[in-house]
Amino acid sequence: MSQFETAQSFFQACETGQGWDTCAQWCTDAASFACQSDALAETTTLAAYCDWMKGLLTPVPDGRYVLTGFAMDEARNTAIATAEFHGTQTGEGGPVPPTGKSVVSDYAYVMQFDGDKISHMTKIWNDAQAIRALGWS
Repeated sequence: MSQFETAQSFFQACETGQGWDTCAQWCTDAASFACQSDALAETTTLAAYCDWMKGLLTPVPDGRYVLTGFAMDEARNTAIATAEFHGTQTGEGGPVPPTGKSVVSDYAYVMQFDGDKISHMTKIWNDAQAIRALGWS
């Protein structure tokens, strides 16, 4: 499997809430994670992020992505995905009872490879706007 195919498989699995149990196959055991957002400030491993995404689909059960771009920078062993997250909080388990409010939130994944596995991912996301849209602040 190429790095590009690995990145696509990981992205799809992570964004559909399959969690680390599924996503681990495309990542190094100690894959790290970074995101300059309050919602993910304490999240430093890719395993924790994958499970966070899985958990997000409890209060936002219709959560889904619309892929807007996907590219591979082979010289830097880096894949970049851009997308929109769409969803409505109709489920329990969020920071507040279901609000019925919807969000469309732009984000990007920058996935760095060590050999054929993802070793680090940075998520670029404006969490403040997404949280406001869902009525969580």
